[in-house]
Amino acid sequence: MENEVAAAAADAATSNPYGIEALITHGTPVSYTILGALLIMSLVSWYITFTKYWDQYRLTKAAHNVEKNFWAAGSAREGADRLPKDDDFRVIAESAIRAAAHHEGRLGDRISLRDWLGMALTRSVDSLNGKLSAGLSFLATVGSTAPFVGLLGTVYGILNALIKIGLSGQPSIDKVAGPVGEALIMTALGLLVAVPAVFAYNILLKRNKHIQDIMREFTGDLEANLIGGVKPDVPAARPAAPAAAVKK
Repeated sequence: MENEVAAAAADAATSNPYGIEALITHGTPVSYTILGALLIMSLVSWYITFTKYWDQYRLTKAAHNVEKNFWAAGSAREGADRLPKDDDFRVIAESAIRAAAHHEGRLGDRISLRDWLGMALTRSVDSLNGKLSAGLSFLATVGSTAPFVGLLGTVYGILNALIKIGLSGQPSIDKVAGPVGEALIMTALGLLVAVPAVFAYNILLKRNKHIQDIMREFTGDLEANLIGGVKPDVPAARPAAPAAAVKK
């Protein structure tokens, strides 16, 4: 008896006409198009989230490396050589060093070294900020449009329900429940795509602002160093704690 009840429950679960499986199995070209659009939005959003988070982590780690290696060197040129070749801070430092070396002759009479370095550093930092912000607009777009894409599926599902009721002439529950269930699933999927995209956008944007503050501080210190030889006060490493005396 218990086996028959379990088998009946399993058959009911597998033959559920109101779930996501039924939507995929008995969907229409319009519903497949909406599902495909939501799937692409979700995959691209997660890809952008992970790649941007990795870029931010790499830049934050490079900022700590600057404090240890760049400012500990005798000159800006030597400090840049201590950084990895693909380091973004090295790219900024080398652009400023080249600009300082090219500031000579008649150029020195027309524009000050501070203004010349400021323009070179601004170009480098703007280029880096462009790379950091790339893809965030897509997350914002997904967060604002995915619910409406799901709502489109909702409207289409309700329209199907009304058409089936009109064609049958009798408003039975089996004619209405399937399309309405499809409509509600579309709405839920739209929200499931939009909510993580909005969270990721806000978190990545906040981390970008923190990295921009680090870059602004670095470029200011670098400009002061190239003009007047001034170095920032880098916190010294903490001395190791003395070993505890061993009791005899």
